[in-house]
Amino acid sequence: MDKNIILLKALLKSTSSINICKHCKDKKKRGKIVGSMIGAGILYLMLMCYCVLSCIGYGHYGLTAYIPFMCSAVISLLAFIFTLFKTNGYLFGFKEYDMLMSLPFEPKTIAACKFMYMYVKSLPWYLSVSLSMLVGYGIYAKPNVFVYPLWVILSLVMPIIPMLGAAFVGFIIARLGSGFKNKTIAQTVLSIIFVCLCFGLRFFLQDMFQNNKTKDVLNSLSRTTDKASRIYLPMKWFSDAVTKTDILSALLFAAVTAVLFAVTFIPVGRSYRKINSALRSHAASGGFVMKEQKQRPLIQAIAFKEFRRMTGSVVYMTNALIGEIICIIAGIAILFIDPNKAISSMLKGAPITAEMLIPAIPFIAYFFVGMVATTTFTPSLEGKNYWIMQSLPISKKTLYQGKILFNLYLTVPVALFAALTFCISAKAGILHTALILILTVCLCTFSSTWGCVCGIKHMRLDWENEVEVIKQGAAVAIYMFPNMFITMGLVVLAVYLGTVISAVLVTAVFIPVTALLATLAYLRVLSLAKKN
Repeated sequence: MDKNIILLKALLKSTSSINICKHCKDKKKRGKIVGSMIGAGILYLMLMCYCVLSCIGYGHYGLTAYIPFMCSAVISLLAFIFTLFKTNGYLFGFKEYDMLMSLPFEPKTIAACKFMYMYVKSLPWYLSVSLSMLVGYGIYAKPNVFVYPLWVILSLVMPIIPMLGAAFVGFIIARLGSGFKNKTIAQTVLSIIFVCLCFGLRFFLQDMFQNNKTKDVLNSLSRTTDKASRIYLPMKWFSDAVTKTDILSALLFAAVTAVLFAVTFIPVGRSYRKINSALRSHAASGGFVMKEQKQRPLIQAIAFKEFRRMTGSVVYMTNALIGEIICIIAGIAILFIDPNKAISSMLKGAPITAEMLIPAIPFIAYFFVGMVATTTFTPSLEGKNYWIMQSLPISKKTLYQGKILFNLYLTVPVALFAALTFCISAKAGILHTALILILTVCLCTFSSTWGCVCGIKHMRLDWENEVEVIKQGAAVAIYMFPNMFITMGLVVLAVYLGTVISAVLVTAVFIPVTALLATLAYLRVLSLAKKN
């Protein structure tokens, strides 16, 4: 067998959820795997529904010919983003590096195999887009039967070029930054900007549908994708192959992809050992300056360790800080705009004033900072170092207390700032403002402790890439989704109770309830620390 196939098959077998579920006898672990599969299936269905609806919009307005352009654009964009986020952890700095590099394979062979592993792991996303848009295109265009297999084959090739581009960008970042500690800052800033743009896309889509701008927007997107295809030729080759049955374009597309794949891993293979060695040894620049070591209490030292872990990971920083950044922006913005106008604009004229929202201010601030608790995934991030933590003279109780403290450091100051600015803008009284700040601290404490319970109960140490526990972990999903819907319900409940009884009394009642829940969650953490 080809060496690439041998390596790829071994990697897929060792990390396949289906394979683990088939041979694992632990019912709890199998249940988690089945649950994650169901969750992933729901996400794929949501993406497919979105793609089908987009095709219906294109077909309804007579823009069917642009569906292949949009399909290739979406797949290419997904491939570039997914690969850029996964390069550090899949291609560089992966945990089985020592074992693979000791085998009789060339570095470029291992690099190429890891690249194909990334491709296979993301393939369900690409197929979800491809097959759903093929259905939409088939309904409106009614193409030749030959087009269907050609579409599927070329859509499987489509992600490779943007993945190569993202992998090469990741290679450059890793190559230049392998000797520096703060190599993730620039990539993190770009990632956060991208997430903020996606968050703002919600308001753009709302305005588009409510003001009947759908046709104008689709026409604009069609013109944009048409211009993009003139620059990014694979989009044009894909469209020509499926719309004009141009076999030459299909062959040219496949040939160029194969050549680029071969050429890309020549420079990567030459520096592969050096980059991974530097990343694993945490090499520092030559300008190292010896400084006095600071002594901290043990719990604070663990919290500082979590801070260093966060600043060394783009995925960690993006997920941990995006809510805080949006919360700070909202807190600053509310000081310079009329809150009643902002509420009227967001709620489309609903009869709700800023004064009515005062009891809900703690839950609004918590909605930003409490949807992602670092304690849901930090126990799992110990990964292969978990045995080291067990061998240290540090109790599990102290370890989890440090992780909880770090999440409090991260969320409490931001939540208090936002709650205070919201109170100032809504002209809340001094007593009510003080109670709101106390409730905000209680909510952040509950978030940290309950997140830690989820993180310990659903700990996963056998991850291949940190994305699997930070973004896709069972603990994160179990914590986030119920928390999100309950918080939205509490916002409505607080507003309603504030119209029935005193708003100050509503806040005063929520404080002991939240404090009790946080205490119970903390006691549960201590109980789990003794068992694990």
